[in-house]
Amino acid sequence: MKPMKSIILAAMVLGVSACSQNSQVSRNDPLNAPLVGAVPAVTFNVQDVRISVPASLSVSEANIYYPSADIVWRGDVFGERHQQVQTIFQDAMDRGVKDLNGSRAVIVNIEVQRFHSLTERARYTVGGMHSIKFTMSLRDVQTGAIIGKTRLVNADLKAFGGKKAVAAEHRGLTQKVRISDHLADVIRNELIGQQSGAVIANGPIVASE
Repeated sequence: MKPMKSIILAAMVLGVSACSQNSQVSRNDPLNAPLVGAVPAVTFNVQDVRISVPASLSVSEANIYYPSADIVWRGDVFGERHQQVQTIFQDAMDRGVKDLNGSRAVIVNIEVQRFHSLTERARYTVGGMHSIKFTMSLRDVQTGAIIGKTRLVNADLKAFGGKKAVAAEHRGLTQKVRISDHLADVIRNELIGQQSGAVIANGPIVASE
């Protein structure tokens, strides 16, 4: 029995010694040592943002609280609303992506689904919500391949009303300024999130092209 106990005791000592060595090695690893199998995040270099505002989107000029239409816009003088919305999107999103100069060259495709701002009656009384939705897809410049899937992005923005709307305009915060700044932030956050693989709460994936 004594030889067997000696063997077991020796094995236990060797096991403890091995664990101690492994622990020591682990503690001595540099904090920035790369993880085995880690894949560096891809960064985007946005070459172009292409905006589409389909002619099929309905427009209303009715000065009521909530017109039934896809496009309701009073932030520019009366004119071709589809073109005005396209200009707003183009200027805002070009600004939003201008600092994204990563490693993978991409084209951003945007199709506006809804741009329902406030009428005069709503803006100077109860306020409401700028209801803005668009789909977004990315295309690789070199291969032409779609990256991921097309996403439906909800870019709604709380709209000022009454005295608050008037005060904001006096400070230069018109509907157009607020919406443009908001859209620039939205597209930047969407792309940064997609670079890192994060799930963005602004909208679900709707379809692949």
